[in-house]
Amino acid sequence: MDQRELVERAQRGDRDAFAVLAGLFVARLDAAARLILRDHELARDAVQEGYLRAWRNLPSLRDPDRFEAWLRSLVSRSCIDVLRRRGRRPREVELLPIDGPAVADFATVVADRDLLDLALRRLQPEQRAVIVLHYYLGMPLPDVAAALGIPIGTAKSRHHRSLALMRAAIDDDPDAGRSQVAGGQYA
Repeated sequence: MDQRELVERAQRGDRDAFAVLAGLFVARLDAAARLILRDHELARDAVQEGYLRAWRNLPSLRDPDRFEAWLRSLVSRSCIDVLRRRGRRPREVELLPIDGPAVADFATVVADRDLLDLALRRLQPEQRAVIVLHYYLGMPLPDVAAALGIPIGTAKSRHHRSLALMRAAIDDDPDAGRSQVAGGQYA
């Protein structure tokens, strides 16, 4: 059974079809939520809230082929809503590879992940959301803007400023032994 058929069945109230759909995306959405919120429990709350919104609003989804993008949008907005309700800055995150390349040198991977954590830590949640959605979930900036409910110009601005802040955070770290990756960029 393909995804479109599962969505259509779920729209008619089939809970089992929705459970199968939820299982397809939960790991990536949870990883993205943890990166945005920097708190495991808040991430679980946001993903759960996103799935609840999806279930409640599923009959109104006009294009079943856009289910995954729609679900990412709901979870992204839930992340921002959770932070606003909690009114506190997140403290910790465990960076897990989502679809990262296989690397033989584990020490380099750990060092690069620490640098990324340092850089992400300096961002506001709204900035982190743009970076996570764009780079970790592979969403183009127009889709990121739609998912977060912001104008495309705002998404581009946050993206640009976020990358500048991340670069500055890495450049300011005297212990940042950067490793070069494909394309001449630094991890």
